[in-house]
Amino acid sequence: MTESHLAQVNIGRIVAPLDSPELADFVAQQPEINALADRSPGFVWRMVDGGGVDATGIRPDGNDDLLLFNCSVWESVEALRNFTYHSGHLRVLSRRREWFRRMAEAHQAMWWIPAGHRPTVAEAMERVAMLREHGPGPQAFTFRDPYPAPTGAAQL
Repeated sequence: MTESHLAQVNIGRIVAPLDSPELADFVAQQPEINALADRSPGFVWRMVDGGGVDATGIRPDGNDDLLLFNCSVWESVEALRNFTYHSGHLRVLSRRREWFRRMAEAHQAMWWIPAGHRPTVAEAMERVAMLREHGPGPQAFTFRDPYPAPTGAAQL
């Protein structure tokens, strides 16, 4: 068992409410994509809302009903990269501009956590803020600038 796991967060502002015709294809594909993640090699955990199915009910900014949130934990950057870019997830990812507005600031972050830890919404949003303020570093990074898992005791 590894000492560290990789946490990731994505936020995105949808182009219309989830129950709108514009988001129908996105919403329809959520169960399939979540099931794909759940059975992907290296997958550990994903945050779900009170309904227990997905995270579409989580609003990290109480003033923005169109800001969606996704947070999950993986064994490694490679496992997350394989799911993101080398699985059926890529088909949905390639259509993101249909469903999400382009964000000027960082909207995704990764960081290492101790195995067994489950990030909170506040913790994940803090990592996005760190990346926006300081750029990539060991506390918050991206696929473009990954940092290796810490050796010894993993840090939050």
